[in-house]
Formats: sequence, structure tokens, C-alpha cells
Amino acid sequence: MKYLYMIFILIFDIFLMLDNYTPPLTTNGSRLIRDSIYDRMRADILTCALTPGALIQEKDLATRYEVSKSPVRDALLRLQEQGLIEVIPRRGYRIQPISVSDARELYEIRLLLERACIKRAIENATNQDLANLDHFRSAGENSSLADWVTYNRDFHRAIAQLSSNARLTRMTQDVIDQFDRLTFMGVVTAPSDASSEKLVGEHCSIIDAIQARDKTTAGRLINGHVVKSQKRFFTVFENPPIIK
Repeated sequence: MKYLYMIFILIFDIFLMLDNYTPPLTTNGSRLIRDSIYDRMRADILTCALTPGALIQEKDLATRYEVSKSPVRDALLRLQEQGLIEVIPRRGYRIQPISVSDARELYEIRLLLERACIKRAIENATNQDLANLDHFRSAGENSSLADWVTYNRDFHRAIAQLSSNARLTRMTQDVIDQFDRLTFMGVVTAPSDASSEKLVGEHCSIIDAIQARDKTTAGRLINGHVVKSQKRFFTVFENPPIIK
């Protein structure tokens, strides 16, 4: 009887363990969580829900998004690579401030680099490479503003990729990656001048000129496109809390 009792207790304990068992996340499930937290955190930075210049901690972000520290840490690393987050030794992280002087310099450098990329793309890219830009003739239906910012970044990165110059591509894409918040804020502050349809239309005109291998027109269009973006962004002067 003693042994039967012990077996009964063992079986009962096993059932309790099974009842409370939560299977570990699969690799795909873990990746989905990491991507979701990254998307949410990036959107909060773009919209300034996470205030530029603010100090943040992993534990606070984990509480905010109701997850463990692991996906938060992964998101912070990705956002740091994009220039949206910086590490403050022994203090945590800081949302990169938005500096007006930096913005001016970025726009100036971007214009020089993008014009160089377009010129080289027209001279060196294959017809198929140029035809692939047709993917960007639409930003997708029912996309959020954060999705549109991603579409915009991918469009300009794609042009840089066609330059056939690895160093020029890296330099240009690095600058473009720093424009997400500037793009978002520029569109938000000037909605009448920056509807999705109008901005995609500007992209389509640039694509047309590149595919026609018309360097003069393409250069003029990208110049106008970047200058308009710059003017939209500087309307942010009317909203000083998000300016450093």
C-alpha cells in the first residue's frame, strides 16, 4: 500500500505540473514579439510619444509594453542602429534629441548624396533594376503614417542601392535612415501640403525621369522633393517642446 500511495502522489504531481505548464515560445513566436515591440517603440519615437531627449530604462519600457526585458533590449539595439536611441553609460538609454542644426546639415548632405546616386543609377543601372522601382509607385492602401514613413525610407534607400558604388550607397542610406522622425514630423505639421497621394506622386515623377534616363529632370525633381521636405520639417519651429 505504501508503494501504491507513493505512485499515486507521483502521478498527481505530474498532473499538476502538466496543468501549470506553459510551452516555451517558438522561434517564430519570439520573433513576432520582438518585431511587434520594435514596431511599437519606433512608432512611439516617431510620434514623440517617447519624448526626444528623455532618459529611458529597459524595465520601464518592459512595463510600458507589458513584455520581458529581452524583446525590449532587442528593439533598443535596432533603434540605436537607426540613430533613434543612444546608450548613456550607467544611466540607460536616451531618445535622440531633435537638433535643428543637425537637421539642416542632414538635409544638405542628403541632397548632395541623392543627386549623386540618381546620376550614377541612370548611367549604370540595368533596365530591369530601374523597372523594379515601380514597386514604389504605391504606398499601399490603409497604411498608417508610420507605415508611410517606412515606405518613404525604403524608396530612397532603393535609389541609393542602384548607384553601383558601395561606399556611396552606404553613406546615403546611413543619412536616409536618420530621416524617419524628420519625415514624420514634416508630414504631420503640413498635412495640406503633404498628402500621401501627393508625395507618392512626387516619387512617381522621380521614377519616370530615372527610368527615362533623364539626368537633368531627375536631378531637378529630387532637388525639389528634398527642399519641400525640408520646408515642411521646419514648420516644427511652431512646436518647440520637441526641438532641442
